[in-house]
Amino acid sequence: MTNATLDRLPSGSRVALIRLRSLGDCVLSTPAIRLLKKARPDLEVAVVVEDRFAGVYEGSPDVSRMLPPSARAIRSFAPDLCLNLHGGTRSARLTLLSGARFRAGFDIFKPGWIYNTPIPTAQQVLGVTRRVHTAEHQASALFYLGVPVEDVPRAFVSAAPGRSSQAPEGRYAVFHAMAATPEKTWPAPFFLELARYASRELGLEPVFIGGPGEDLSQFQIFRIIGGAPLGEIARLVRDASVFIGNDSGPAHVAAAFAVPQVVFFGPSDEEIWSPWRTVFRVLKADPIHRITVDQSIQALRGVLQ
Repeated sequence: MTNATLDRLPSGSRVALIRLRSLGDCVLSTPAIRLLKKARPDLEVAVVVEDRFAGVYEGSPDVSRMLPPSARAIRSFAPDLCLNLHGGTRSARLTLLSGARFRAGFDIFKPGWIYNTPIPTAQQVLGVTRRVHTAEHQASALFYLGVPVEDVPRAFVSAAPGRSSQAPEGRYAVFHAMAATPEKTWPAPFFLELARYASRELGLEPVFIGGPGEDLSQFQIFRIIGGAPLGEIARLVRDASVFIGNDSGPAHVAAAFAVPQVVFFGPSDEEIWSPWRTVFRVLKADPIHRITVDQSIQALRGVLQ
């Protein structure tokens, strides 16, 4: 199913994609952008994104520039197509004020009158009845607009050459024990027990990471790295033997480098948010603390095999 909007864009046209925030969502938008540029390398693509997540797109060969989420910035870019991949009232307003000839967004987005190019559900576009992963969902918008349908590739996150200055000398495991909400957070004592096992039995040095303002003091018996820039975290996880963490953005950064993973899920839907295009084991329970350390050890051994 397609409406071939891209066929109506002259060579060298500009496309603004709105993906305002959240690390995981931004990372999982990069396969769609890669597909767009593969189909139309002549297009100039800008991503409208909040400053704290702009690093996801830095260094991408598929993104010409990052724009702040303001109507003035988008209108100055003068897009021919504005595609809202975010949803919500703020992104709808930015789409409306973009000045673009084509204003595209999923037809479930409200208010619908803003979009003169409504996009059906991912299931309709892909011709499936199953639940679709977030990477597939965002890519389906481009398929509908005229990108040839193909397998959705792995996400892309740029990482500078060379080993991170904060990486251990030998083999190591990156742990991300934080999450946005308590119900998505596997207990810290469980993470510590699993880290001890990884160190003692598997010869992996544990490295715990956290974002700005996150308290890692309870993990300080191991190496801790808090508040590092995304580029530094990308280099760190790229060279890790395994990533272990809650369902959150860093897991998707690690998946962009095909790093094996063990990921803990509470109430979130693992079909939609599991790591994309890498070896992984999802452990799920609601409440999340019902996942045992023994289960995590078996999962860890499984992905390392």
